[in-house]
Amino acid sequence: MKPEDAGAAFDGLPEGFQREADLGEPGRFPFTRGIYPTMYRGRRWTMRQYAGFGTAEETNRRYHFLLNQGTTGLSVAFDLPTQMGLDSDSPLAAGEVGRVGVAIDSLADMHTLLHGIDLGRISCSMTINATAPVLLALYTAVADETGVGRGELRGTVQNDILKEYLARGTYIYPVGPSLRLVSDLMAFCAAELPRWNGISVSGYHIREAGSTAAQEVAFTLANGVEYVRRALAGGIELEGFAPRISFFFAAHNDLFEEVAKFRAARRIWARLMRERFGASDRSCRLRFHTQTGGSTLTAQQHLNNVVRVAIQALAGVLGGTQSLHTNGYDEALSLPSAEAAALALRTQQILAEESGVAEWVDPLGGSFLVEHLTDRVESEALALMDRIEEMGGSAGAIPFMQEAIHRAAYRHQLEIEAGERVVVGVNRYRTEDVHEAQRGPDFRALEARQTEAVAAFRVRRDGDAVRDLLRRVRDAAASDENLLPVMIDAVKGGATLGEISEVLRGLWGTYENPR
Repeated sequence: MKPEDAGAAFDGLPEGFQREADLGEPGRFPFTRGIYPTMYRGRRWTMRQYAGFGTAEETNRRYHFLLNQGTTGLSVAFDLPTQMGLDSDSPLAAGEVGRVGVAIDSLADMHTLLHGIDLGRISCSMTINATAPVLLALYTAVADETGVGRGELRGTVQNDILKEYLARGTYIYPVGPSLRLVSDLMAFCAAELPRWNGISVSGYHIREAGSTAAQEVAFTLANGVEYVRRALAGGIELEGFAPRISFFFAAHNDLFEEVAKFRAARRIWARLMRERFGASDRSCRLRFHTQTGGSTLTAQQHLNNVVRVAIQALAGVLGGTQSLHTNGYDEALSLPSAEAAALALRTQQILAEESGVAEWVDPLGGSFLVEHLTDRVESEALALMDRIEEMGGSAGAIPFMQEAIHRAAYRHQLEIEAGERVVVGVNRYRTEDVHEAQRGPDFRALEARQTEAVAAFRVRRDGDAVRDLLRRVRDAAASDENLLPVMIDAVKGGATLGEISEVLRGLWGTYENPR
């Protein structure tokens, strides 16, 4: 919301508002009021904490700490080399190993990461895109080797490559082959992992890059439409994959606009899926995960971030999220400390157990303000989606969406610098900050340990067998065969993430940003 829009009076529902068509009842089309009739009265949202740093062993210790604190789902952050298809001993990985997430090179690393975690009970989300098929292959291989049935696995792999071109940049291959990998993964999940979400279409990174709330909805749902079309073109039955599509949104500071954003997104997606694809009500439900806004956190007066995170988490809950991650208050300074991670989880638990908000279904539904904002976000988002359709869909509209995000981010920053948008502790109510420097791990020692580990892993395996498996991956990639089964065989046989990715680079090349 623009600052000048705040404070307007509302004395009636939006013009043309139709209670049954636009609002309806919770759990019923168009799902404006939530996708389940009882919402959190029937089941609380999944409380996740996004974590991953250094080695698999260190990250596994953090996961057990979080599970002991009461988190109900894990969310894996991977380091940049893993995201970009590089093993830790690659020259291109130097200086980045384990810095922004966990380094995963091999099946041995994945076994260590998941040690002692019941994969049949704990839902696991993996924030990974360009190398999503390889990471899911590793996860599935661990389940196979530890006796957990594929039908028992619950979780999500992000697998949303379009938003990498738009907003984040961890792409590898050209758009066409990348979308083929997305479809292969979705088809594999539909056939083999019935409780797994094969894609989480992400608006979070679009918003973090500077988009408006309406742009976040528009670009995310337009990408979702692109993935549905690709999956259908690949011969996947709509009702076999559409119910398992999930979404991932940011929650920022404007409480009522954020609530309205989530409600508008549900309504748009429901109508799109019914009108364009003839989907059942089950496939029209927009299920989503929310993460509080990392870009809203400040290094100045960093304890203020506790309040920001609480407001943003409240927006996610009032907006009807199915899953929630709350950021640590010290993330603008360093990787989140154990204390900050625990407090972030306690924020969710207090909302769920003490605030009373979980006892009511869509408590803001029918509010003049919220319905006005929901209609406004919907109208702005649909106008943007129409523009994208005119360009042939998301795959052909990447430059348009990039430019829109950049312009919105620039306007936002100008408003902060001019004092038109207040950021407490940054451009108003400033004080002299005094805080101790955050002590991080010794990344050089960590990188050395990880590169030694991957070298030792290669020594232990059968090199000839690995070469045969990698040729099999290349042959499958050159055909229309689904790559997931051959990738699972490859990682079980000792192929590393970097080696599989290098085979695909050799065949497909890499994406060059035209800008």
